[in-house]
Amino acid sequence: MSDTHRAIEAVWRIESARLIAGLARIVRDVGLAEELAQDALVAALEQWPESGVPDKPGAWLMGTAKHRAIDLFRRNKRLARKCEELAHALETQQEMDVLDVDAIDDHIGDDLLRLVFTACHPVLSTEARVALTLRLLGGLTIEEIARAFLVSEPTVAQRIVRAKRTLAAARVPFEVPSGAELDARLSSVLEVIYLIFNEGYAATAGDDWVRPALCEDALRLGRILAELVPQEPEVHGLVALMEIQASRLRARVGPSGEPILLLDQDRARWDQLLIRRGLVALERAEELGGVLGPHALQAAIAACHARARTPEETDWERIAALYDALAQLAPSPVVELNRAVALAMAFGPAAGLELVDALTSEPSLKAYHLLPSVRGDLLAKLGRFGEARAEFERAASLTRNGRERTLLLERAATCSREAAPPQPG
Repeated sequence: MSDTHRAIEAVWRIESARLIAGLARIVRDVGLAEELAQDALVAALEQWPESGVPDKPGAWLMGTAKHRAIDLFRRNKRLARKCEELAHALETQQEMDVLDVDAIDDHIGDDLLRLVFTACHPVLSTEARVALTLRLLGGLTIEEIARAFLVSEPTVAQRIVRAKRTLAAARVPFEVPSGAELDARLSSVLEVIYLIFNEGYAATAGDDWVRPALCEDALRLGRILAELVPQEPEVHGLVALMEIQASRLRARVGPSGEPILLLDQDRARWDQLLIRRGLVALERAEELGGVLGPHALQAAIAACHARARTPEETDWERIAALYDALAQLAPSPVVELNRAVALAMAFGPAAGLELVDALTSEPSLKAYHLLPSVRGDLLAKLGRFGEARAEFERAASLTRNGRERTLLLERAATCSREAAPPQPG
């Protein structure tokens, strides 16, 4: 791949969400906005290798996409009146609103935030809202979204296509909701933002264990949302959770990009500024009163790790209690799996294994690689190395992340060595 093509990939990664969001505000159609953005990308791939990457690549992409929009509306006779109005607006706008990226970042009515709320409109199913937002803002592939939700790729693709059609047919306004409507849509938005963060924190596929840029996108959206609704404790809980987890990103990978698990990390590499910001956000959520929501509870769990100077100082009994509360508030098989880990650390691997074994027949976890990974870890701690090796090998076959697969196969090999009978002297 040429240097120019690598540069185009980097520019697209940075600018695509802003580009789609800005276009959606102009054309009032999320599906059309994505098509226009893709047209601009194709133009860049054709022209930049010869002309070079422009000084303001984001503005170039936006300008190209807007010209494509003008051409499209002019060609469509059925939209003649709309063509005249939009073409005039686009030509006289001078693109000032898209050239100043910093102004977009600082403004509370950010186009990206509007895009989140549009994609999370109640006219769509919950699954469609999450899939569409991950696709448009997170830049995730269909495969990555499917892995996140433990469903097939055709199912996700169908959800996204139908979601775009539904938004267009319903003429959903491209705006941040207010009043009661805002309250009704917050939980879905929080879920989407955290899923974007999670894909950056532990990539489901590819050769990278972490994708920090996705975490940064989610953090920025979360912080904007916290400013928009400062009296909503669960928003601050989500921000706290992401800040604290993001503090570990540098420690999660080794010199060659290999994964480093939580208890093996060099805690001196944890970002103390992000930890402090996370603890302040958690304190804010607690000060607002009421029962802590799911994200705030997870932030409290993350805070237990952040406050421990060494793995041995971790308050695992409190973590187990917090997972008990989370399981009652937002029950799910994945929460139960995490609760099993906490129980094992607090009360011994046998206690955790009992709960994990009860999850092995759960249909939604059939292809979830962390189930055999956790089971293998607990079996190894109990000295059942042969069984542990088989579990790690199964987990390696299920994961789509190359770095994680290598780690799991290494753990399987370690179990093989431990299970091997001693050689005669």
